[in-house]
Amino acid sequence: MGRDIRLVIADVDGTLVTQDKVLTARTIAAVTQLRERGIAFSITSGRPPLGIKMLIAPLGLSDPIAAFNGAVLVRPDLSVLAQSLVPAETATLAVATIDRHGLDVWVYTDREWLVRDADAPHVAHEQWTVEFAPRVTPDLAPYLDKAVKIVGVSDDLAAMVACEADVRHDCGVRASATRSQPYYLDITHPDGNKGHVVMALSSALNILPSQIATIGDGPNDVLMFRKSGVSIAMGNASLEVQRQAQFVTSSNEEEGFANAMEAFIFGERDAMVESPRPVANGAE
Repeated sequence: MGRDIRLVIADVDGTLVTQDKVLTARTIAAVTQLRERGIAFSITSGRPPLGIKMLIAPLGLSDPIAAFNGAVLVRPDLSVLAQSLVPAETATLAVATIDRHGLDVWVYTDREWLVRDADAPHVAHEQWTVEFAPRVTPDLAPYLDKAVKIVGVSDDLAAMVACEADVRHDCGVRASATRSQPYYLDITHPDGNKGHVVMALSSALNILPSQIATIGDGPNDVLMFRKSGVSIAMGNASLEVQRQAQFVTSSNEEEGFANAMEAFIFGERDAMVESPRPVANGAE
């Protein structure tokens, strides 16, 4: 491969696990092989710390883990190393902007997930994913001074795009707003983004960013692609995301993570291709 990779950082949903949220045997084996070769491994996700707890033992994680897209850095025992809260005034403004666009609102603290309606879209699926239930409350205001992440939720893509633009306009540099899924708009402290994760883990583990490989599938993974020495997009990522990475592997339903590690980190076989690049006039 010609590169000295000392750390791999992986996104979780759409990358490390299948659509059914399963860690495959090949994925676990690839992480074990990283460790055997002296390469550190960590994960970063929009999930809360409790939502990644089920991955820690199977993967044998021992280095810091970045929850909430990096807004909370935890040890493998989930004790908090560092966290960056959304400023209370910014959180209040973000919720008002989300409400104005007709999206549902979720609020996360470092330990709790708060929703207004347990039957709202995606709540049941998220509960299944993170393996804990939200607290239902009609009034989110008492929690906005300790919010780590605020999420706007909608299946209306046009509303999501408009809301994302307005949150960025209204909150400015006081918040980071990116979509972790087409239907989730994640709002965190400005340090709560995956580009910051690369720099934080680089500092914590004394590893140069150029020695870090990142792999993911979502628009919020692009920021870590830009900070790392090697970037790999999943085959299930959008073409826009794939174009932001150096390489593309197969999908999360086709052992994309394991294929990427075997081909590009271990150099054992050719399982990836260079990412597609934009061409004139936007033609494909």
